[in-house]
Amino acid sequence: MFDKQRTIQEPVTIKGSGLHTGKQVTLTFKPAPADHGIKFCRVDLEGKPMVDAIADYVVDTSRGTTIEFQGVRLGTIEHVLASVAGLGIDNILVEVDNEEMPIMDGSARFFVAALDAAGIIELDAPRDYFEFRSTLTLTDGLRKSEMVLVPDDNFRLSVMIDFETRILGTQYASIADIEDFRKDIADCRTFVFLHELEFLINNNLIKGGDVSNAIVFVDRLLTETELDSLAKHFNKPKITVLKEGILNNLELRFHNEPARHKLLDVIGDLALVGMPLKGHIIATRPGHLVNTNFAKLIREHIKNAPKGPNIDLTKKPVYDINDIKKILPHRPPFLLIDKIMEISDKQVTGVKNVTMNEAFFVGHFPDEPVMPGVLQIEAMAQTGGIFALHSVPDPENYITYFLKIESVKFRQKVVPGDTLVFILEMISPIRRGICHMRGIAWVGNKIVTEAELMAQIVRKKEIAK
Repeated sequence: MFDKQRTIQEPVTIKGSGLHTGKQVTLTFKPAPADHGIKFCRVDLEGKPMVDAIADYVVDTSRGTTIEFQGVRLGTIEHVLASVAGLGIDNILVEVDNEEMPIMDGSARFFVAALDAAGIIELDAPRDYFEFRSTLTLTDGLRKSEMVLVPDDNFRLSVMIDFETRILGTQYASIADIEDFRKDIADCRTFVFLHELEFLINNNLIKGGDVSNAIVFVDRLLTETELDSLAKHFNKPKITVLKEGILNNLELRFHNEPARHKLLDVIGDLALVGMPLKGHIIATRPGHLVNTNFAKLIREHIKNAPKGPNIDLTKKPVYDINDIKKILPHRPPFLLIDKIMEISDKQVTGVKNVTMNEAFFVGHFPDEPVMPGVLQIEAMAQTGGIFALHSVPDPENYITYFLKIESVKFRQKVVPGDTLVFILEMISPIRRGICHMRGIAWVGNKIVTEAELMAQIVRKKEIAK
């Protein structure tokens, strides 16, 4: 995963035909500053209007993904978006002189090559991921499709397709690291069944299509007359069918190229979320409609997700520092909690004001002071200790000991001037003095630390024995 936002170093242009219109399209990728995002610009229209690449603007998914904003339309954008997202590019301007992207060979290969030629560079701005803490699911019963996103430390994607035909049945593809997109996914071409191809031809579509920019699966026997008719339409001297039922002797680049291309489409369509994600997406029979609907659902989830702890730090605390000293045996410089703002049957909220006067800053990166991660966990544990001891009538006679620390993640630096807000919630009820909690530490609206903690409450007299 990338720590900083990325763009390209210099503009790069690519030309080709639009799949459905058949018109020549000139597409230029241009560098963009931090937090710009992915935007399209129609340079052929008056005023050169720009459209953000977001799922809210999706208006058609019948033969590719199309977005439109204030009458400005951009079609077949999924392969361009997959190339940008697959290379970890956050900020880019895509200028086009038509409403449709060039189809090229039906894959992302040429877009990736162009972006690599332009040079990918890091910007001096952190990359802000949205990390899921719960499972998100979208089911489309009509299409037998399902999209599931489960929490994960990275972006992973698994795709299963099943067209229930002898020619193309069940296939599976996955990517565990987005940096593998270039070698494992980018070259995989779109595909179509013969009956779909005939429908498109008869309805005056795919004017820019060619049997070389799509894998055509032949799902019925063709007569020589029909083959000759297809050859004439695509301006080919001859069209044949392989034993496998693939038109025109086209060689597959991977044995599961269709599944890999569907994965490519999912990456492109989910780029319309508008920010990078951390999570494992499991897509069963995906398609542009379900992909973009899932992107909309994710955007809604992000919009409604907590933006930080909803706590008034100016109100009177439940426990101030003097109260805390009566409960915890710790003393400065190892008393790391200043106050407890809230406490309930299942949750506790503690606060630590980080100042330059902390003893640990004397020796821990004194020229660029950073609060040690182990002390953040200790402060979190002390907050949890207050919660555990709050449950007994005489907390001064008890002490808590760590039994286990798991799933620790340090996400942001904590420096002098920060106010740490720890929120810990019960994972399971306290039994036999065992307290198991999940903790999150916030600075403002950013999560800085996470961990699962387990401790035991023990009477001091029992320790003496």
